[in-house]
Amino acid sequence: MRPAGTAGLLLVSGVAAEWSGHDLTATILLWTALLVGGSTFVPGALCRLTHGRLGVGLLMTIAATGAVLLGRVGEAAMLAFLFSLAESLEDRAMIRAREGLRALLALIPDTVRVSRDDVVLMITPAEIRIGDVLIVGAGGRVATDGIIRDGASTLDTSAVTGESIPVDVGPGDPVSAGCVNGEGTLRIRATADGHDNSLTQIVELVRQAHSRKGRRARLADRIARPLVPGVLITATVVAGIGALAGDPARWIERALVILVAASPCALALAVPVTVVSAIGSASTFGVIIRSGEAFEQMGTVRTIAFDKTGTLTANRPVVIEVVPTGTFSREEVLERAGAVETTSSHPLAVAIRTVTPDAPPATDAVESAGRGVAGHVGDTRVRVGSSRWSDPGPLAPDAERMTRAGMSVVVVEVDGRIAGLIGVRDELRPEAAATVRLLHDQGVRSVMLSGDNRRTVRALAEHAGIDEVHAEQSPADKAAVIASLRNTTPVAMVGDGINDAPALATATVGIAMGLTGSAAAIESADVAFTGRDLRLIPGALAHARRGRRIMTTNIGLSLAIIVVLFPAALSGVLGLTGVVLVHELAEVVVVLNGLRAARPPRRISAATSV
Repeated sequence: MRPAGTAGLLLVSGVAAEWSGHDLTATILLWTALLVGGSTFVPGALCRLTHGRLGVGLLMTIAATGAVLLGRVGEAAMLAFLFSLAESLEDRAMIRAREGLRALLALIPDTVRVSRDDVVLMITPAEIRIGDVLIVGAGGRVATDGIIRDGASTLDTSAVTGESIPVDVGPGDPVSAGCVNGEGTLRIRATADGHDNSLTQIVELVRQAHSRKGRRARLADRIARPLVPGVLITATVVAGIGALAGDPARWIERALVILVAASPCALALAVPVTVVSAIGSASTFGVIIRSGEAFEQMGTVRTIAFDKTGTLTANRPVVIEVVPTGTFSREEVLERAGAVETTSSHPLAVAIRTVTPDAPPATDAVESAGRGVAGHVGDTRVRVGSSRWSDPGPLAPDAERMTRAGMSVVVVEVDGRIAGLIGVRDELRPEAAATVRLLHDQGVRSVMLSGDNRRTVRALAEHAGIDEVHAEQSPADKAAVIASLRNTTPVAMVGDGINDAPALATATVGIAMGLTGSAAAIESADVAFTGRDLRLIPGALAHARRGRRIMTTNIGLSLAIIVVLFPAALSGVLGLTGVVLVHELAEVVVVLNGLRAARPPRRISAATSV
């Protein structure tokens, strides 16, 4: 901004000197302002011209040169100052958008303490290899993704995921690069090397987004590209006809006025500044938008489809209810079931073991795939499985009720008799219902897609307030539903698993929840959330809608300036000074308006501060 500021100060000083009658001082100041301002765009314009590329800078260079030849140094200096100011504001917008990326990379420490082959080393993050054990002390930053091997602590993930509340972690928990360790010391086994982890992926995704343009950006380019040679031809024709008419100076000046009036400066900046500002801002709140086109499409979404497991739910089934028969207590049912489930890796078994950590393991336990597990607990034979394997008998009405409530029913038998039922459910995320309400407030319809049975899916959808349900869906079925929805309205798909990849790719906008989701889901998505808070979704949609409105306003204003100024310049209503002032001020307004897209809406701020 310094050259533009210096040119502006010299211009004001020169005009003041001219008004006070110090002509020599005024001339020196105005020429200096012209040279300082012109230095920011003239060399670049001439360089592009040598490579056969025309641009807005060339039009401004020709206009300034012509003004000088006509003795209008003051107008030339004003044009150079205002155009250099607009260019500087654009550069500043781009730099501010990329500052978020540098801030993310700054989350990686300069050196890392690792244990490799039982030897503790101090290395740079780039030297980290998969399998290294990172030793992260209190207050230290995690250099790459990994799994906690030893230690317990809290992690501040706000800089990466936007989630402000520290999370408790211990052995077996995943950790992302860039998180800040709390009070304990952690030993973390690296699952990604130092230069290819979730944090570097975020930076690369945003960098790609900056370089890819959306439909409106391309529209602005399509309009601006033919305007530059068109304006040059029109100005040349006007100057030639005027010279033949016998008043060359007057018509050459008018041609210069036309150059400035019809120059598509503001139009060229209308969309890119907005898109880059908005995408850069979103990345600081955990919303990674992969392209300008994806950002624009997000602003059109009117229907959003959610995968159930792992997206709307926590993907951690928990025991909700236990119904024992008259001869067994609740604790006895859970203890026997937990003993038999000790060796099973099934999610329902994990849920039962969580509430029975001290249950002694059963003997002779045998798992029957898709049915259940049987074994001996002391002198009794215990069988735990689905209602298709063991008939609930007198507890059948309770099993039906639990199923309608969205629970998976586990039947517990002891020595051939029904001991009780255990209801397990993958609960909705705490913020799921609030997210759906926020979407409805924006006029966005909600849909749930799941491969689970209809009763479970409908029960969860009812709790969340979701409008439409599609259950028992294969990956191909999900993609077909999304394609059908897309025929009537722009639709976003939210998922995190491999089975969601076809639907994510089919949707108008695919949104992957969490960079710890499957690689297939992330690669198929247009948008990735680094965190897991669903409330970022309505915030991100509001952010995109606002950005689209700003883009539309900028394009309309840019075209209006050309439409108004061109006939005024051609007819001589406005002179060079007036056209330069109006045109360049309009360009500054467009840039400043585009910068407003960097401010996130209240919904995003609220979601990241809860």
